[in-house]
Amino acid sequence: MSTPLLLSPSQLQASLPSRSGDSQQVAILDSSWFMPNSPRKPNEEFQKKRVPGAQFLDLDEVASPHELGLKHMIPSERQFADACEAFGIGPSCHVILYDTHGVFSSPRALFMFRAFGHEKSSILDGGLPRWEAEGLPIEVEPPAQARKAVYPTPVLDKEMIRSYDQMVSNSFPDPQSDPALELVIDARSRGRFLGTDPEPRQGLSSGHIPHSFSLPFTAFLQTHTLPNSSVQYTSFLPVPELRNVLVSHLGDHADAVIQGERPITTSCGSGMTAGVLWLGLKLLGAPKVALYDESWTGYASRASSKIEKAKTD
Repeated sequence: MSTPLLLSPSQLQASLPSRSGDSQQVAILDSSWFMPNSPRKPNEEFQKKRVPGAQFLDLDEVASPHELGLKHMIPSERQFADACEAFGIGPSCHVILYDTHGVFSSPRALFMFRAFGHEKSSILDGGLPRWEAEGLPIEVEPPAQARKAVYPTPVLDKEMIRSYDQMVSNSFPDPQSDPALELVIDARSRGRFLGTDPEPRQGLSSGHIPHSFSLPFTAFLQTHTLPNSSVQYTSFLPVPELRNVLVSHLGDHADAVIQGERPITTSCGSGMTAGVLWLGLKLLGAPKVALYDESWTGYASRASSKIEKAKTD
């Protein structure tokens, strides 16, 4: 039986690890991440409150160094295994990931686990805010140290990752000319995609990769407001609505993607919210979905990159 990609708070509560026994069969990781210009600090927030038994996964730390200084790049196989061992995660452990936005960075963390073949992995749909909204217990005491586990070095599924050179090669032909060519969808806002709005990273041009499609990651999500509060959080749309969103952005290509007749790659600003599109596509059953690890920051940082923008009069 396959492990679900999404869990509700009640499903997670039913899976909470027992404090008895020699091995932990469930591991909960807070994988919250904020934009560099945000004043919020995810690890500090984690220290104050969390789902009971959770540990903090720093996606910028469990990452490979990059020639351009890019953050949260997919780690090496051994880096990933070492992190799992430190968290007390073994190969048979069910890993459940969440973030404090609702759905934002947890899909990227799930992508990492699935890329290394750890199929027993899910996200908490709605994250910590939904967990709290449903009246479930919060842990505020200092987090406990995990008992170290053994995690054999896995093999990265390289078909799930796209490099800069692959993205450039794929950008030359028009996907309309060949039904087998790979599509690229961009999770950034429409204005950044068109080049009419600036990038949040200073000095970086906005615009898009030639022949790519705009599909802001927020289109796959629904927003909720906590009772008696102005605090909002996100969760995934139901699958039929996800399909409608994909059709509205890709047109006739949508069914080909879902049926596996067309491969597709997700991209965003830095490789984080591309995970939201990746997960939405997996919820739709699309079998051939990759993620451009560097995403727009890596692409637009190179002077040789061709950048397209909206035509203006």
